[in-house]
Parts: sequence; structure tokens; C-alpha cells
Amino acid sequence: MMIVLKTPEKYEESLRKMNFKIYLMGELVKNPVDHPIIRPSMNSVKMTYELAQDPEHADLMTATSHLTGRKVNRFAHLHQSTDDLIKKVKMQRLMGQKTASCFQRCVGMDAMNAVDSVTFEMDQRLGTDYHKRFLKFLQMVQDEDLTVDGAMTDVKGDRGLAPHQQADPDLFVHVVEKNEKGVIIRGAKAHQTGAVNSHWVLVMPTIAMGKEDADYAISFVAPADAEGIYYIYGRQSCDTRKLEGGTIDVGNAKYGGHEALMVFDNLFVPCSERSRLVVKLRICSRRRSRQSGSAG
Repeated sequence: MMIVLKTPEKYEESLRKMNFKIYLMGELVKNPVDHPIIRPSMNSVKMTYELAQDPEHADLMTATSHLTGRKVNRFAHLHQSTDDLIKKVKMQRLMGQKTASCFQRCVGMDAMNAVDSVTFEMDQRLGTDYHKRFLKFLQMVQDEDLTVDGAMTDVKGDRGLAPHQQADPDLFVHVVEKNEKGVIIRGAKAHQTGAVNSHWVLVMPTIAMGKEDADYAISFVAPADAEGIYYIYGRQSCDTRKLEGGTIDVGNAKYGGHEALMVFDNLFVPCSERSRLVVKLRICSRRRSRQSGSAG
């Protein structure tokens, strides 16, 4: 059976090639991989790659892709059976035992499983092609053994109001512009666990929405270092102890977790060729309606 697994060294190397915009303690971090506060959290994710290479733990850490039949990291796998779910829990326990910390790939794994189900049901009901496009993304994640951040929690504002009722429209992630090439996104996602150690972000709405919130009912994927994505690194209670240079009283010195505020500042998300055609036809239709004086 062909195996598609990234080594821990290749994972670290892949992060070094990315161009994150991360702010920590008011400063832009030029090298997040080796930053003494961020490095322990990267080590935790790196362990998910290390254990997948270990024959002793291969049964828990890897699975057979239902898309390609190849062996992939279980964090990039869609659950196919009760046995998969049991092994997922045992894998998470093993990771906790090895790192004594958050290993940051769980939410992305759960998000991919959720979007798989939702897009399938949408296509059955609406005649769309979301599921096919999602599976294409998933296969890339599996083939390249990528880490995906599941981004769901909006900053919200007044929690008694719907997204479209907020005083500041950017309190929920939303579409600010749409054309035949794609959409422009603004807003923020809070408490993003492992975001700066991820290759891609999978964004989902945070609450159920009505028709008035159509611009906020958006789900998409984007490279984690895409132009227009900024991170404000979340502080931990003991993080500066790792800057003191000693080995005593630094907590979990090798492993750690993190959260970040993920800000979308006019992020461009391209749409598929089919979606471009549909949007273009709608734009042309509206133009013809205006020129003829009829209602759009």
C-alpha cells in the first residue's frame, strides 16, 4: 500500500517556507518556527508527524484513505466506521500522553468531517458541486499530509443580536464583495488553536443564520499565510518563562499549545470555474435588466 506521510522534519521545513503575518507582544514575528514562545506549540504538532512514522503506533496514527486507498495521517482522514472513531479517541489519548499539551490538529480533523457531510447533503438538495470541490481539497490535504486549522468562533459583539444586526459588521466573518472571480472576506475568528502551525484554514459559520445573514453564511478554505490574513498570538499565563534562559520552573518546556486571533482584512477567496460562470451570468442578467428598465 502506498503511504503518504510527511516526516516531522519535512513538516518543520514546510512551515519555514510560509509567510505568516504574526504579531506577538506588539511585534511582527519574523521567524515563528524558532521563536521561544511559539516553538513548543510547533513541537506538539510535529509529534503528530513523528508518531505516524513509528511502526509501533501506525495503527492508531494512520488510516486508509477512502479516496485513494493510500495510507494517510489519521488527522487528515474522514471517519468511515465505528473502529475509526475508537482509534481517533485512542490516538488523541496517545498524543496527550506524549506531549501533555494540546496537539492542535483535532479541530481541523473534526471540521473536515463536518464539512464533508454538510456539502454532500447540500449537493443532494440544491444540485450544487460543493462536495466534489471539498473532496478535491481533502485529497490534497491527504496527499501532502497538511495540517488544517478549523476556524469557527467569531468575535461576535452583542450576542443577543444576529450578525446583520451588529453595530460593527466585521464582528462576524462575512462577504464584502462578490464578482465572477471570487469573494472578498472581512472579519475575525477568535481562539484559533494551532493556527500559526497550520498550512490551511477551513472557515465555517459560528451560528445558525437566517436569510438576512446571507453574507455571513460563508465557508471556505485558504492558505494559512494568504495575503489578507493576520494573526495576533494569544498569550499564555507562563509563556515568558521560556524567555528566561533557564530549565527550572518553565512548565512544559518542550511542548505547548496556543490560540490566536485570526483577522481577515479583505482576504480574496477565488471561486470554482462553475461558480464563476454562474456569478458572471447573474451579473450579466442584472446589467441587462437595468438597461431595459426592468426589475433586477
